[in-house]
Amino acid sequence: MKSTHTLHTARLNNNCPTCFATNGLELTFTQDKKENKFFEKAEKEIKSTMYCHTCNQTIFPVNWTNDIERVYNYNLKLAEPMSGAVKLKPLFYIIILVDALLLAALIYYFT
Repeated sequence: MKSTHTLHTARLNNNCPTCFATNGLELTFTQDKKENKFFEKAEKEIKSTMYCHTCNQTIFPVNWTNDIERVYNYNLKLAEPMSGAVKLKPLFYIIILVDALLLAALIYYFT
């Protein structure tokens, strides 16, 4: 199962390239995380979206100005990604323990 986590959200004072309003832009950085019964792992890719609350439109990078690019790069540094390490869940350890006990019992039984 995939889930999305918000890393950083910022309200920008830049002009919207569509409606030219100065108070409606919002920049959001997200990261996906794979999760199942045995482990969970965050993906490396950080996704970003820019939305204008004044004109209710998503602003794509093609329409960004140089000022928006600078603010984007600054906020990207502020967004701390989740660790990409695999986190094992208790069910994984229980299965390993049960397998080890079964293997030890089989070895003991046949010797």
